[in-house]
Amino acid sequence: MATRPYKNQSREEAAAQTRARIVEAALTLLREGAGPSFSLEDVAKAAGVTRLTVYNQLGSRRALLEAVFDDVAQRGGLHRIPQAMALEDPHATLDALVNIFCDFWSIDHVPLARLHDAAGSDPEFTESLASRHERRRMTMSIVVDRMVKQGDIRARSATDLADMLFVLTGLPVYSQLVAKGRSKASALKMIKGATDDAVRRAG
Repeated sequence: MATRPYKNQSREEAAAQTRARIVEAALTLLREGAGPSFSLEDVAKAAGVTRLTVYNQLGSRRALLEAVFDDVAQRGGLHRIPQAMALEDPHATLDALVNIFCDFWSIDHVPLARLHDAAGSDPEFTESLASRHERRRMTMSIVVDRMVKQGDIRARSATDLADMLFVLTGLPVYSQLVAKGRSKASALKMIKGATDDAVRRAG
């Protein structure tokens, strides 16, 4: 049954709370192993609302998955990226970005992995996830361009370096490093070592 707003609560506040509960329900299903193929009916049942309420709040399964990813991104600290990009030294920026992405991949690793799995069975979500990845690649390209302008990196090596940094800061690398019980701190140290080595080689 759809929830009703409390006496002193606006419709907008009630709608926001309902949306948050729906997103949290979807995230819980992912954590518990439901897989990314869960239906809107599954989420509605878990959230204690009707399927129509889920549809009215989000419109589609793809929009629900994107809302879950956005929620995890906020909790995972991706809002810190602009602060990192504002640093004058691009090497300090890169170091901060590696920290941010490792924090992000570690904070809710299971649902993130399953959200990525969803891309294999949902072409629209594949496109959406690809655009998110492309933003991370562009972020790395900007950092590398700043290194080139400082004379730290050869211009002809810029594209290869940006691609390598993109790979090293992605979920697959982090997942493989922690798969057998390696700590986040150890994985972070290894990724930083790899990114530092990539920068040195491009210099």
